[in-house]
Amino acid sequence: MELNRTVIESPPRDAATVVMLRDASAGLEVFLLRRHSASDVLGGAYVFPGGKIDAEDAALIPQLDQPLATLHAALGEPETAAELAASCYVAALREAFEESGVLYAHGARADQVAQATALLREGHGFAELLLQLGLRLDTRSVLPWSRWVTPRMASVSSKRFDTRFFVAAVPSVQTARHDNHEATESVWVTPRAALEQYRDGQIDLAPPQIMSLAHLARHGSVAGILAEARGKRPALVQPEPFDDEHGTRVLCYPGDPRHTVRERALPGPTRLRYQGKRFVPEAGFEALFS
Repeated sequence: MELNRTVIESPPRDAATVVMLRDASAGLEVFLLRRHSASDVLGGAYVFPGGKIDAEDAALIPQLDQPLATLHAALGEPETAAELAASCYVAALREAFEESGVLYAHGARADQVAQATALLREGHGFAELLLQLGLRLDTRSVLPWSRWVTPRMASVSSKRFDTRFFVAAVPSVQTARHDNHEATESVWVTPRAALEQYRDGQIDLAPPQIMSLAHLARHGSVAGILAEARGKRPALVQPEPFDDEHGTRVLCYPGDPRHTVRERALPGPTRLRYQGKRFVPEAGFEALFS
C-alpha cells in the first residue's frame, strides 16, 4: 500500500461498516473482503463490509424494530442527530447485504435471502426488496463498536470518512460471500492470522483494520466481543498523523504522548509507523497484542 500525502480539504462523509464474526474450529474468525483493485477507496485492500450512508437510508427509519431514541443512545453520539444515528444502522445492514449477501432481518429464511439477492441484482432498491419480501431489519443484530474519523492529512486514501464500526455474528443459516463487483475476493480468517498475512506482505490492510483486528484478537469468541460492545461506549478514534525528522509518516492514536486526547481509546500500540510499505508498531509486531 502506497503512502498518500494529500491534504484533504473536504469534510468527512458519514459511513458505516460491519465487522462480521463467527466461531470456528480455528477460533474466532472475521469476514474480510478484498476491494476491487480499481476502487478509488482502498483499492486492493482487505476491509470489512461497509460504505457511505445514502440519502435513501433514512427512508427505512420508520420501519426499524427499535425506537429512534434507543438507536441514538446506543450509538453513543449525543451530538449527532437522531435521524443520522438511525441511518448509520440502516447503512450498516444494507452494506452488509450488498457486499456479502448476509441479510440481517427478522426471521429471514435462506430462500428469502436468495430472493432478496436476485431482486438486488435485478436493480431493486434495498427498501423495495424488503417490502416485497415482507422482511424487517434486525437492528439488534449489530452493536456499535467504534467510530473512526479520517484525518485531513491523508495516509492511505484521498477521501475522508466518519465511519461507525458495528460488530455482528453472522446468522447460522446464511453464507457470506463477496459480490464480485465491489469486492473480488473474501475470506474468513482469525484476526491474528489476518495481521500475520499483512505483516508478511500477503494482503493489504488500512490502519483502521489493523487496529480493529488487533482489538478483536484479544477475544476468543463472538460472545466475548458482543459482551464488550454491550458494556461500553463506542470508542472515538481520530488518528493524528505526523512526519518525523526522517520524513517517515507516523499515525498516533488517543493515549499517545503526542495525541491531543490523553485517554486511550483502544488496546495495543498508540502509534503505527510506515516502513517497508507497511504500517507497523514501533515496538514490533507483537505490540499489537500486548
